[in-house]
Amino acid sequence: MTTPTENSPFALVVPLDASAIPDFKPERGLKVSAVNSAGKTVASSTLQLGDKGQAEVALHFDEAPGTLRVLIGPDDASDEELIGLQTLGVTVAASMWQEKQLRLPPVVITPYYWRFWLRWCNTYTVHGRVLCADGSPVPGATVCAFDVDSWWWWASYQNVGCATTDASGSFSLKFRWCCGWWPWWWWRLRDWRLDLDLAERIRETLVREPRLPIPPRPTVTPSLDVFKLLLGDTKLPAPGVTAPRLQPRTALKTSIDTSQITPLRDRLIKLLPASPEFEKLQVWPWFPTEPWWDCQPDLAFRVTQTCRGEERLILNEPWWRTRWNVATTLDVTLTANDNACCLAPPDPGPDGDCLLVSSVCGIQVDDIGGNLGAPAAPAGFAHAGGGQPGSDAPWAGLVSIEGQFGSTAGVDYYEFEVSPTGADPSAPPNSSGWAPVVLPSAGGFSRSYWDGALPFKPADFSFHMLDGHYVVESREHFEANNFPGEWGTTHLWTAANYFTLMNWLTEGHYDNGEQHLRLVGYTRVGDTLTNPRVMPLCGSENQDPPTPNHTVLYLDNRTVVADEPRADVVDVRINGVTAGPCSNIDAKNGGVLEIDFIAYDVDGHLAEYDLAATYGKNLSVNLLGLLASGATLTGVAIGAVPAAVQVGPTYPVALGQGATAPVWSGGGLRLHVPDLRLAFPETCCYQIELHVYKRTIANCDGNWPHRAFSFYSLTVAV
Repeated sequence: MTTPTENSPFALVVPLDASAIPDFKPERGLKVSAVNSAGKTVASSTLQLGDKGQAEVALHFDEAPGTLRVLIGPDDASDEELIGLQTLGVTVAASMWQEKQLRLPPVVITPYYWRFWLRWCNTYTVHGRVLCADGSPVPGATVCAFDVDSWWWWASYQNVGCATTDASGSFSLKFRWCCGWWPWWWWRLRDWRLDLDLAERIRETLVREPRLPIPPRPTVTPSLDVFKLLLGDTKLPAPGVTAPRLQPRTALKTSIDTSQITPLRDRLIKLLPASPEFEKLQVWPWFPTEPWWDCQPDLAFRVTQTCRGEERLILNEPWWRTRWNVATTLDVTLTANDNACCLAPPDPGPDGDCLLVSSVCGIQVDDIGGNLGAPAAPAGFAHAGGGQPGSDAPWAGLVSIEGQFGSTAGVDYYEFEVSPTGADPSAPPNSSGWAPVVLPSAGGFSRSYWDGALPFKPADFSFHMLDGHYVVESREHFEANNFPGEWGTTHLWTAANYFTLMNWLTEGHYDNGEQHLRLVGYTRVGDTLTNPRVMPLCGSENQDPPTPNHTVLYLDNRTVVADEPRADVVDVRINGVTAGPCSNIDAKNGGVLEIDFIAYDVDGHLAEYDLAATYGKNLSVNLLGLLASGATLTGVAIGAVPAAVQVGPTYPVALGQGATAPVWSGGGLRLHVPDLRLAFPETCCYQIELHVYKRTIANCDGNWPHRAFSFYSLTVAV
C-alpha cells in the first residue's frame, strides 16, 4: 500500500456528508480506503466529521491508480474488514482521471450506515477456567475459542482467539467480532470439514422418510451435488462463487454459489422430515442461515496441553455443545478429559507424626474389608459386604498404595513390609513375621511438577538399595532438597501419582490369599538410614499405644490363565440328541433345547456370566432371560468341573441362593428350554456365546479384566 503524502502527485479528494442524520453527533472517526481492481488496499486515511457532519479527505498516489473502489467505515476497521463487510462505497473508474487531482461528489452517509457502523464490530471477552473432573486446575493449557457454523453435514470452526491457563487453570481472551459480511467473503474466511456425527444424524433422519433416496457418501468439501439426488434435479448450478469483481476467485476456499442457498433451502424444507433438534442446533436447512449477518458469535472450545512429553487434546467440544449467541462478556468452566495433567489438590495433609494410607487403586481403605473403618469381613476384599456385582473384589497384578505423611512425620525414606500371616503390626521393623517388599515387587513411580513454564518437569521416585534396604524417597524430603520454600507457590505438583506411596507388583511374587502391608519410615544421615519406625495411623498418635499403619489385601493372581475363570459351551442337545458344532438341525417340529456349559472359577471369585444366541444381522436372544418363560438352570458335573451349587448367574443372586461371601465358584451348568423356538425364533445359523467374568481388580482395573469367552455355532431350521 502506498503511504499517502502531500508530495505524491496524484490525489483523490473524497468529501463526506452526514448532515442528513437526525441529531448528528461526531461520536466516532471514519476511515476511507481505496482498493484497486486486484482487491488490494492502495491508500487509506482517517478523519473526524465536523459538528455539522461534513469533512473531506485526500488520498494520495505516486502514480495514476486506475479503477478504484472507495470504501468508508469506522476508523478502527481494518483494511480487510472494509473489503469484506457490506459498507458504504463508490467506484472510481480509470477514465475519470483527467487531471492529477480528482474530486468526487460528496458521499452521503445515511442514518442506516451511521447506526450500522456503531454496532458492526464489537470486542468480546471470555474469562474461564480449565479443570479436571475432580475440580483440580489444569495449568499451561492452550485454550482456543471457535465460532461454529453448520451447513448440512459440514461444520466450520473459525478460530477467534487463544489463551494459556495459569496455575489456577484460569485464562482470559479477547477477540473482535464483526457482522454484515459479504456472503462470498464470509465463506472465504471459513475452513469446512465433514462432521461425522452430524452426517450420521442427518442420514438417520432421512432413512425414516421413505420418499427420499439415501444421500450419496459425504464428501469432505461442501458441495451442492448431494442435493441433486434428493431433489431429483440435475439443473442445480454448477460450482462457482458469486463474488464482486474486485475479489480474486483464487482466494476462495469453497465452490458454493451463495446466491443459491436461500432458494435451495426453500425447496429442501418442503421435502425433508421436520427436525426440532436440528432447528434448535441451527443446522441448515432446518434453520434458516445467513451467518454473515450473525452479530453474536457461537462459541465452542478446544484445549490442548503439552503433558508428559507430548501435546494432548484434553477437550474438543463438538458442534452440539456450542454456546449460541454469546454476550460480549462470557464466563466458562471447561472440564478436561483424562489426558490432562492436573495440579494436585491443595491438600495440606494431616497434622502430626503419622501416616494416612488413604486408598488402594483409588478405592478408599475404609471400603476394603478388614481395614480401619471397613467391615471386618471379607478381609482384604474391595467393596466388602456390599452384595452388588462388583462387591467383594480381590486384587491382582499392580496394586497402587496411596496416602500421605503427617506434617511433622519427618520421614526421609521409607519401605514397605509384608506379612502373609497377619503378624502383629505394632512389632518393631524387620521383626518376626514381617519381611521387606523387595525389588522387583516394590514398584516405583514418577511424579511431575509445574514451575510456571512448559514442559512439566519430571521427578523420579524409584525404589533403590540404600544402607541395605530397598527404599524410596518421600515427597517431603524431595521438596526440602529441591527448590525449598517454593512448593505450593512457584512449584506445583501435578495430580498424577501425587499420593502414590508404592506400586506393588504382586503377580509371580506373592501367593494368593491375605497379605498384610505396613510402612516403615527412616531418617537419612549421609548414606545411613536411621530411626526406623512403623508409622502410626494419623489420628491415633496420641493414643496409648498408637495404632500402627496396617493394610490388608486379598490377592487373586491368575496362575492358569485359561481356567481363571473358565468358560466352555460343552454340548448342545435338541430333543436329547447332540447337535455338534457346525451341524444342520431340522427342528421344524419343535422340541426341547438343552445346553451344557461351564462358568467356573477355581478361586471362588466369580462375578457373573451371560449366555446368548446371536444370529442374522445384529440379532440376539438372551438365553438366560428365558428363565422367566419356563426355562430352568441347574448345576451338573461336567468332567472334572463340579456341578454349580449356586447357579447365579450373578454374584448377588448366588448369595441369595446360599453362597457364602466372598466365595462363589459357579461350575457345570445346564440350561433346559422346553420350547426351542424361544431360543431359535427363525431358520438361521446361530452362535451360542458364553461370557464369564471374575470380580478381581487387576492392575487397578475394576472392569473385570479377568474374563473368558466360548462360542458354539450351528444351523437350525424351524
